Amino acid sequence: MIPLDMFGSESVAADLLEQVRWRNGVTCPRCRSDLTVKNGSYGHFQRYLCKNCDRTFNDKTGTIFAHSKVALRKWLFSIYAFLRFNTSLRQLQLEIDVQYKTIYQRVERFTKSLDAPSLNLVGPVEIDEVYVSAGLKGRERDQESRSRGLSTRGRGTYDQDKPPVFTVVDRSTGDRYVIPAKSADESTIRLLLANREKEPLTVYTDGFRAYDPLTEDDAFDREYVVHGDGEYADEDVHVNTCESHGSLLRPWLSPHRGISKDKLTQYLRAFQLRRKLLRKPGREALKHAVKATL
Repeated sequence: MIPLDMFGSESVAADLLEQVRWRNGVTCPRCRSDLTVKNGSYGHFQRYLCKNCDRTFNDKTGTIFAHSKVALRKWLFSIYAFLRFNTSLRQLQLEIDVQYKTIYQRVERFTKSLDAPSLNLVGPVEIDEVYVSAGLKGRERDQESRSRGLSTRGRGTYDQDKPPVFTVVDRSTGDRYVIPAKSADESTIRLLLANREKEPLTVYTDGFRAYDPLTEDDAFDREYVVHGDGEYADEDVHVNTCESHGSLLRPWLSPHRGISKDKLTQYLRAFQLRRKLLRKPGREALKHAVKATL
C-alpha cells in the first residue's frame, strides 16, 4: 500500500525521519558524540544540543533534506514515486509544485548519497553485459550538433555514447548487481570478479570473446553458451537471470529521456535500491529508502 499518511502530514513525515535516523540513538553530526539532550524544536522537527561540542542540530541536519524550504513530506513523496513507480523528474515537478531545477538538484543529492555496490562473490556467478544509450546530456549547447550513434545496433562503446553495463548474479546469495563500465574487456571483467570467497569461482557466461581468457585461468571455472549457435541453456549453464535483470534496465532509464554518461552510475544505484524495495510494503519501503541516504 502507498503510505499516504506520510505524504499528507509534515509531522508524520518528521516522525518517520526521526525514527529512521536515530534508530541507534541520537549522535551529534559534527563530533559524533552521544552526549545530547533535547533542546526545543525546529518547526516540526526535534532540536538537540550536543554537550560535547556545544552545537545544536535537528533531525534534518547533515541529511539530503537539510537547508530546503520544500516540505519534507514532498521530498519523501518524490523519493517514493521515483523509486517505486519510476516517475520522471518532469512529472515530479508537477506533482509537488516546485521548480525543475530544485527537484533535479535534490534527486541528484539523493542518488549520490547511495552507496556503491560491494561485490563479495560466492558463486556460481552469471555475468553478462547490456549496452545503454547515454550521451553528454546538458553539456552540448556550445558544440555543433553531431551524430550520436544511439541507434547503432549491437555492441557499443563509451565513446560512441553506448556504454556497457555489466549485470552480475551470484546464484548462491541471490544478489544481483548492475555496474557501468567504460569498456567491455578482459581487465574490466577481472576487476568485477576480483572479490571472491574461494577459488576456483564458477562463472557462467555467453560466448563473448572478452570472457575467453577466464577459460585458461585456474582461478575460474568458466562454462558458457553460444547464443549465435542457438545455445541458450545447458542445464545450469546459462545467463538467463542476467538477461532478465538487464531487460529491466532500459525501461528504468527510458522515462528520464536520455541519461548523461556522467549521471549513469547514480541512476544505476537507484535502480539497484529499487529492486530491494519491490517486495516491501509501502511504509517499510520508504523507511528503507530514507535509511539508504543516511
